[in-house]
Amino acid sequence: MTARRLVVVLGYSGRRAGASDELHEICVARLRRAEREARPDDVILFSGRARGGRGSEADLMARAWTGPGAELVLDRTAASTYGNAVATAALVRSLAPDEVVVVTSSWHARRAAALVRAAVRGSATRVVSASADSPRSLSAAVRELACWTLVPLQRPLLGRGGRGAVERC
Repeated sequence: MTARRLVVVLGYSGRRAGASDELHEICVARLRRAEREARPDDVILFSGRARGGRGSEADLMARAWTGPGAELVLDRTAASTYGNAVATAALVRSLAPDEVVVVTSSWHARRAAALVRAAVRGSATRVVSASADSPRSLSAAVRELACWTLVPLQRPLLGRGGRGAVERC
């Protein structure tokens, strides 16, 4: 029997908060990686903030999804990796999956998985990551390095069971 998995696809806007109704190329790469990773019995969580235009990154990813998945869930509130972890933890409490697969860019995967692990601490859920091939930039690398300095402060907060705002489609 296949264990139930939660596949979490993290949004990316490249700090473009304009009125675009298109996904950033990095977000598209993450979405395509998730489509290859997903199985028909997985639950797919699209996590990404509301922005101008026609909806959130979560909405845009859900509309562009061509992969399998019995259930699609949207988190329109996450504006950061910390927010992604909070929303993921809320769904883990609800679904109790055996495994969470965090789909993001290779340069972001270690920190994202570390925060999700902290958020689901105490559950029996295993957390792994699946990396998308996406462009690297010096600014993204510097930002990622700076964000790592916050992880020791964020981990204890994540264990407190914050509530994410997820909506099932």
